[in-house]
Amino acid sequence: MTAIATKRLGVGLALAVSLITLTACGTGSGAATAPNSSGTAPAPSASPPMAAESGDDASPEPAKTDEQFGMACSAMPDDGEGSFTGMADEPVATAASKNPLLSTLVSAVKRAGLVDTLNTAENITVFAPTNDAFAKIDKAVLKRVLADKKTLTDLLTYHVVRGRKTREDLKRGSFTTLQGGKVATVYTDDGYLVGDATVVCGNVRTRNATVYLIDTVLVPTS
Repeated sequence: MTAIATKRLGVGLALAVSLITLTACGTGSGAATAPNSSGTAPAPSASPPMAAESGDDASPEPAKTDEQFGMACSAMPDDGEGSFTGMADEPVATAASKNPLLSTLVSAVKRAGLVDTLNTAENITVFAPTNDAFAKIDKAVLKRVLADKKTLTDLLTYHVVRGRKTREDLKRGSFTTLQGGKVATVYTDDGYLVGDATVVCGNVRTRNATVYLIDTVLVPTS
């Protein structure tokens, strides 16, 4: 897999190198390559205007905009607050906190102080790394990232874009993230890819967001 160059996120060179290593080793499957973004990423406290762009629909895969899809959907609770129905009634950060597949992500969101930001945002899409995605990261690297609020905020906001994106939008798309960088999506024989990550359960609805659970943590690119 081609290594993704990470953006310098206000931490030392050693952490940046560690994140580059994570990107190179975090997944064993083919991946879509995110296009480069230009300029300097905005401060994490600011939410810049977002421009979203979807490409042409070249895939024969039919759109099913109202259905969840993906191999991990079977691991979702059948009912209750963490189920598809239960999550639909809650804002996204609160809904994720009830889902057993997303407990590591929720802990990171709390550390970064982003709960209110995500819960009060209107019509967003969240590419949500599962617990297994975070487990791919070297423990020492993850510990350093979690301890640095600036780095953690940049990392998490790179997983959020404005607008509720459908699986049709993800077939061939390029989206500006809340962090300011770009993330590319594509549909292939291996499924829906978001950067280096595969969607393992998609089109999960919450009160204010559409969530796509992914199997790899995305790293901002330059």
